[in-house]
Amino acid sequence: MKITAIELSIFELPTNTARFDLEEVAYGRRTRWQSRGHGRIDAPIHVLHVLTDAGIEGICTVGDARYQTMRREELEQLRIMAIGHDPFDRERLDAKLRFATRSMFSRPGWHGAFDNCLWDIAGQAAGLPVCQLLGRARPRCRAYYNFPSGSLDAALSGCDRALAAGFTALKDHWTATPDANIAWSRAVRDHVGPDIELLHDAAGSPYNFNEALRVGRALEEFDYGWFEEAISDRDLQGLQMLCAELTIPVMALETLMHDYELSTAWVLAGATDLVRANARHGTTATLKLAHLAAARGATIELNGPGGLFGLVHAHLACALENTTYYEYFPGGSRDELGREIGLTNPPLPVSGYISPPDKPGWGAEWDRAYFEKKRVGRW
Repeated sequence: MKITAIELSIFELPTNTARFDLEEVAYGRRTRWQSRGHGRIDAPIHVLHVLTDAGIEGICTVGDARYQTMRREELEQLRIMAIGHDPFDRERLDAKLRFATRSMFSRPGWHGAFDNCLWDIAGQAAGLPVCQLLGRARPRCRAYYNFPSGSLDAALSGCDRALAAGFTALKDHWTATPDANIAWSRAVRDHVGPDIELLHDAAGSPYNFNEALRVGRALEEFDYGWFEEAISDRDLQGLQMLCAELTIPVMALETLMHDYELSTAWVLAGATDLVRANARHGTTATLKLAHLAAARGATIELNGPGGLFGLVHAHLACALENTTYYEYFPGGSRDELGREIGLTNPPLPVSGYISPPDKPGWGAEWDRAYFEKKRVGRW
């Protein structure tokens, strides 16, 4: 089988990441940068198509809720380097495109959608879902629910909605001071009881090392499951010390996870207990990172829904033995948004669990007429 063409479809949909300004505000005894929204806009979403001489077409979105576009120059380079090659040569093509990244001055992982298209082709050719092709670890995976974190009342109401829907794992995104976040974390634990898994995401709280250590000790007392983005991903030494000092697992690398080799260095340095990853940067690279984490006795935790509005991560969450959760954002902006371009089966958790479709490849089902109607351009 050979790759005969690579095409790209362009859509305009409401962006998941709002525009914002930053202003300096008080943060305990110091200051921090605080985001101030400037509204949401429509933005391009790109969908990549890899066509073969066997009539099999691999399809994947570029990015997921972020990094949703590919530069025209990247597409042209991809065509030069990949057309005419066997789509089953995933390792060879991944190595080739990673090596080309330096000369292209593109971000690492720019070719992730292409790699995911190759996995879609492989599954279709084998007549197997990708999760089975990889070696399925479980038929369904537990999902955690990101509850609103702007106020304690909103958080508790969100927790109640999650529990009513069958979720048994919940994550916050507190953005206040360490003392306030500790108090709210205690309140949520008291509210949901001891049997619900709670996770703290500090991405919006700029803790320094001592603050993160204090928050981490409190989370240990409240029996939280992990401490995410406790300090900057780039603070290698600080993360090493934090991992050594705390018993709660520290999760890092969300801002570095586009670079497989950099993430590998952090894991080997003991600068994270749990490895953040996103297969929008390619399933092949994600598998390598997962295997490295497994060898270190760690888990790899997938960030957001991944490509195809959740289908990619739904498969990987069920295929990787050393992962724990699928990350779910209520409201439909990261999964059901796929219906707006003709995807008829975006995956949604049922009673707190996610399952991929039992169809070859990623299992995406498209209303092609609607897809064509909504498409605003093609390269």
